[in-house]
Amino acid sequence: MKILVIGGGGREHAICHALSLDESVTALYCAPGNPGIAGVAELRAVDALDPDAVAKLAAELGADLVIVGPEAPLVAGVADAVRAAGIAVFGPSKAAARLEGSKAFAKDVMAAAGVPTAEAFVCSTPEEAARALDAFGPPYVVKDDALAAGKGVVVTEDRDDALAHANACGRVVIEEYLDGPEVSLFALSDGTTVLPLQPAQDFKRVGDEDAGPNTGGMGAYSPLPWAPENLVADVLERVLQPTVDELRRQGTPFVGLLYAGLALTKRGVRVIEFNARFGDPETQVVLPLLKSPLAQLLLHAATGTLGAVEPLQWHDGAAVTVVLAASGYPGTPRGGDRITGIDEAEMTDAVTVYQAGTATNDAGELVASGGRVLAVTGRAADLASARDLAYAALGRIELPGGHHRTDIAAKAISGLISVP
Repeated sequence: MKILVIGGGGREHAICHALSLDESVTALYCAPGNPGIAGVAELRAVDALDPDAVAKLAAELGADLVIVGPEAPLVAGVADAVRAAGIAVFGPSKAAARLEGSKAFAKDVMAAAGVPTAEAFVCSTPEEAARALDAFGPPYVVKDDALAAGKGVVVTEDRDDALAHANACGRVVIEEYLDGPEVSLFALSDGTTVLPLQPAQDFKRVGDEDAGPNTGGMGAYSPLPWAPENLVADVLERVLQPTVDELRRQGTPFVGLLYAGLALTKRGVRVIEFNARFGDPETQVVLPLLKSPLAQLLLHAATGTLGAVEPLQWHDGAAVTVVLAASGYPGTPRGGDRITGIDEAEMTDAVTVYQAGTATNDAGELVASGGRVLAVTGRAADLASARDLAYAALGRIELPGGHHRTDIAAKAISGLISVP
């Protein structure tokens, strides 16, 4: 099977790495990719936001399957163009990708499907935003309605900060604060059948103990030793399947990866947000634990035959990933700093370094080129050992001004997370 992956971040590196281990994959391409992905896939140049250019590249390569990684190409309609060219694609249509592209649209779908989520107001003026903030009170939750690369959400006790964010965004969703631990759950969908993967937990705030502003994610771990035993089945029944059913009823079947960001509150599971693709950095811990070959799973989803898939198989043990960010992130990251030590970090098969914001300079050296530069994943028999591996490996990598959280998975290991 020839596969083309669209994207060039840590998520796409994890996808390509998993596909490279699948014996059914005869050729693997990634466009535009990054220096790390070049180690497992052949890179091609393309404007990932140009649907026609992506479809043309897929046809030229004779791709049997195209996997669209990031959200922006999906919202731009890349999957539609590839399907129109007669090529199987794992990724929702432009219409279905609105589930991530518009927070307000997602709220409408959840209301129609009876999916539990936070109460919310959609606001387009400063006056509407002010009334909504006062209706809910602190902590204030303000979400940019449109895509914002994981940084469009502000959760704060400061009303002025909340209102300033709302005014800067224009159209926003302001909602009640949800208590309880957060969970990320991925599910494959062919538009009818929904197949959930293993849950993970990620860390959105830039600093330890959830200090500082939101980011695209500073680390993750899986599985969740504290999660209720019936969590996946419950979310499938109450959240994932009803959402896919509603989108199909609306004439916009969801084919691809449905990501549910959840809060386990004292009133039960509530949806925080939906994404229309694999999450980053959760992908870097979930896929290394997946034993079932990835390529066939994604092809079944893309071709409407997910119901024929055998139950998923998982490796024993756990995985922990820690993100190394560039100086200045999540503000304006500093680019051009040289990265060294990745080879030393990957001296064991239990550690993988997934590159995201990387490039090569004129001297051929690996340098930082984005905010979240790379993610180091350790896999071991238990969560504590996986965490030790990840942090030990990260300690061998040098990036001037780079920073990372030091508390990824720590509370889970110490038994300090409880469900209300």
